[in-house]
Amino acid sequence: MSIVHPLHSAKTKKDFLTLRDYSTDEIMDLLNLAKDLKKQGPGAPSLLKGKILGMIFEKSSTRTRVSFEAAMLQLGGNAIHLSTRDIQMGRGESIADTAKVLSGYLDGLMIRTFHQSTVEELAHNSSIPVINGLTDDFHPCQVLADLLTILEYKGSFKGKKLAYIGDGNNMAHSLMIGAAKVGMDCTIIAPKEYEPKKSIVSYAKEVAKQSGSTIEVTNDPIDGIKDSDVIYTDVWASMGQESETLERISHFEPFQVNQELVSNAKKDYIFMHCLPAHRGEEVTADIIDGHHSVVFPEAENRLHAQKALLVYLLS
Repeated sequence: MSIVHPLHSAKTKKDFLTLRDYSTDEIMDLLNLAKDLKKQGPGAPSLLKGKILGMIFEKSSTRTRVSFEAAMLQLGGNAIHLSTRDIQMGRGESIADTAKVLSGYLDGLMIRTFHQSTVEELAHNSSIPVINGLTDDFHPCQVLADLLTILEYKGSFKGKKLAYIGDGNNMAHSLMIGAAKVGMDCTIIAPKEYEPKKSIVSYAKEVAKQSGSTIEVTNDPIDGIKDSDVIYTDVWASMGQESETLERISHFEPFQVNQELVSNAKKDYIFMHCLPAHRGEEVTADIIDGHHSVVFPEAENRLHAQKALLVYLLS
């Protein structure tokens, strides 16, 4: 059984570095393809038979590694795990040289790293598609899965409000852009000292104007979460910020997602988290393990969203 989809007509190398580079139509096509592939399950046609994805990890991973590797295997291809402890890029070989060498071996490359500039340099010097598996600035693969989850549980994006509460980090950045692209309202609720980057907020607001949605940033948890359809949070200290944990806790304690706070959202809100989660810090156990939580279907959707992305980029 074959899947015919408009995205398959892409003929030139395209990367997936941020959602900025993708139109609303492209994002919706990816989501629709993800839904098609999810329905077919592991027995989907071997759309990537013979294809090989290289996966470079400078940051540790559970969901990113397993979902990409499983996606490639289920689509008939293969994936190779490349830790920077094991490859020469981690021992001084330039990013440009690494990109050129790997382009001769692989059909695509995914990297999970710290600096966005690393991903961009890799893509610039590569002749194969490059996927941003996570940087300190963006996490587009996660948000693709998040949008798929919201679509499944809420039916549409228009007229819906997503409230992200916590650090103005890579998740806040990508959620703003993703929401603006699909026409969903998005409010980022963060302490003044941890607001998202102004340049990214400005970009998301411009996109939102065109899609008829709104992007807002506030320091008031109660006002920001009011009438939300989706409540989203993330850890207060991400990888590489462990030394700041105690200081961050002092700033973020009033921003914990708990029963008192979510009482201001819509009665049928869903709770989301990119995981891993620290119960008792950014969210209480009764919320993340409660009946409003969709964090585990959300995590599973990493597999289906990335299948769609891989088919688009590699087929």
